[in-house]
Amino acid sequence: MGHALCICSRGTLTIDHKRYLFIHKLGEGLLLESHLGRVASKWERHPTSPQGIPLDPSSMGDDLGPSLTPLAHSGFSFVDLVEGLHDGQFYALKRILCHEQQDQEEAQREADMHRLFHHPNILRLVAYCLRERGTKHEAWLLLPFFKRGTLWNEIEKLKDKGNFLTEEQIIRLLLGICRGLEAIHAKGYAHRDLKPTNILLGNEGQPVLMDLGSMNQACIHVEGSRQALALQDWAAQRCTISYRAPELFSVQSHCVIDERTDVWSLGCVLYAMMFGEGPYDMVFQKGDSVALAVQNQLSIPQSPRHSSALRQLLTSMMTVDPQQRPHIPLLLSQLEVLQPPARDEHTTHI
Repeated sequence: MGHALCICSRGTLTIDHKRYLFIHKLGEGLLLESHLGRVASKWERHPTSPQGIPLDPSSMGDDLGPSLTPLAHSGFSFVDLVEGLHDGQFYALKRILCHEQQDQEEAQREADMHRLFHHPNILRLVAYCLRERGTKHEAWLLLPFFKRGTLWNEIEKLKDKGNFLTEEQIIRLLLGICRGLEAIHAKGYAHRDLKPTNILLGNEGQPVLMDLGSMNQACIHVEGSRQALALQDWAAQRCTISYRAPELFSVQSHCVIDERTDVWSLGCVLYAMMFGEGPYDMVFQKGDSVALAVQNQLSIPQSPRHSSALRQLLTSMMTVDPQQRPHIPLLLSQLEVLQPPARDEHTTHI
């Protein structure tokens, strides 16, 4: 491995005939930040809590941080850090507690979504299995570990220093995110929960889309009030409120919902990269109605940091009428015109 870790409590597990070291309790004096990255400021260390660190529901899978306790949990899901004994690499193990058959089916579906893609901007699935846990089951998704964390970690780190991503960095990130979305949409699916905490950053800054558990078919033909209400309820549970497209707040009885819900969410991500917070984060935090706020055209603050072309791109993404919103291929063509001259590194790196 190249470095030694003082670990007081060890356990091993086997997935696909390979053994992994599972650490469920922190040892005294254990310092991992220098090896695995910084701890997100909203986390706390709990050396005596083998059940992990509770986070709010919208944070599930958001921060695959460096603590060797279970890293996060929300509802019936946990993320643990494990080390492959065959290669010395760290992995994130997402464990989904399945109380019913439907839970197992949803976990299997999430694994199936990962297996659809072999793309540098979409998180790959290393392995999947279902394990018995008494009368219940756990679904295990073994995923790569990203020590740099998420795009939101990067935005917050810069904001703490009074800085923001440069327009060049933003365009490079957008290109990578759009390429990942293009691959998802080409398969006939939509992500449905795109946000900065669901975008990991690779070692060289390339964006990688994660949390595919909310993915569903891209084009949904709604025919009747019952189907509309069911879709609206599903979106309320699976699509983060401050990044949710307007058409998902009040689904019409006869309409078509398509993959451009992701374009709206991408606009919110772009806004967060430009200004350090999502356009509706404060609306939600104040307890005001996001559902009402998203029905009005977004007012974009003036800033000398951003070109008029980038602002126009954001405006097009944040169009309330989904039929007037651009598709990802058009956005990609516009971004490729805006991107700076190619350097030695890949254009989706920061």
